[in-house]
Amino acid sequence: MAATPTAVAGEDIITNRALLQLFNPLPSEMASEKNPITDEKVRLGQMLFHDTRFSLTRKNSCNSCHNLQTYGVDNQQFSTGDAGGKGGRNSPTVFNAALHIAQFWDGRAADVEEQAKGPVLNPVEMAMPSADEVVKVIQSIPGYVTMFKEVFPNDPDPVSYDNFARAVGAFERKLVTPSRFDAFLNGDEEALTTPEKIGLNNFLGAGCATCHNGPALGGQLYQKLGLVNPWPELKDEGRAEVTKQEADKFMFKVPGLRNVAKTYPYLHDGSITDLKKLTSMMAEYQLGRKLDENQIDSIVTFLNVLTGDLPADLVVKPELPADGPDTPKPKGGNGDKAGAS
Repeated sequence: MAATPTAVAGEDIITNRALLQLFNPLPSEMASEKNPITDEKVRLGQMLFHDTRFSLTRKNSCNSCHNLQTYGVDNQQFSTGDAGGKGGRNSPTVFNAALHIAQFWDGRAADVEEQAKGPVLNPVEMAMPSADEVVKVIQSIPGYVTMFKEVFPNDPDPVSYDNFARAVGAFERKLVTPSRFDAFLNGDEEALTTPEKIGLNNFLGAGCATCHNGPALGGQLYQKLGLVNPWPELKDEGRAEVTKQEADKFMFKVPGLRNVAKTYPYLHDGSITDLKKLTSMMAEYQLGRKLDENQIDSIVTFLNVLTGDLPADLVVKPELPADGPDTPKPKGGNGDKAGAS
């Protein structure tokens, strides 16, 4: 399908609603049968997400790299870890991430619950030496002990690293950012302006939705970076580092496009900061298309529609329970091994 040309003034723009079935509106929450969402669990997860006591130096929390006030990213190429070291891949946003088929760029975590365990124990990110040490911190904070017992009343051992991850996961499953695009998907033709509709048609016409589909506009499959034309200077082998399969070389999880205008820099290596440049390169190297300036600008106009509303009650740091007498003090970390997201 050819990209839709720019409309003349006053022209009525029609979008093929059959093609919009590629997307679907965002749900109100990203539910999981394995980890039911409760208000109490979300509240606990929100605390844990913001608490720096789960890093060795007490400098970093989940929110340090996935700042909820800035759409779930820190806008750095590589995030700064516990002892000042840098990770090896760009930190992706946590908003709408629970809709993805897996977590991390290489898909090595099955869900947000499994993902929540990784950075805490990563030697360059939060640098905690073991899951047992994390549990010791929780057990040293009386307020947390009480909350874990309340949130997991049927668990004979409620204070556990698995339950830490379940609480953080439940919180992240509430991090949904609906935008005007969802209203449009639900039938409100006035939710988008004429230029935005033209941009959507160009997005569809260029073939972007081949990979960027589903409610998150991505996150539903792995794709080779440089699918049609070899990506310049690509060194990271992506999913192949996990699977050890030649077929997975340079394969990465397709990122979701929700809030993409806010979640720069882009790609696994954070090498691109400009959304227009990214759009142009994606068309050239993934689709084999050379888009002109008007088409690129038009698609970017649509992509800005995907900037959604942050859940105001969830993005703030809550009051955290006080240290107990045995709560560990900050310790030195080591930043000698690069982490990967």
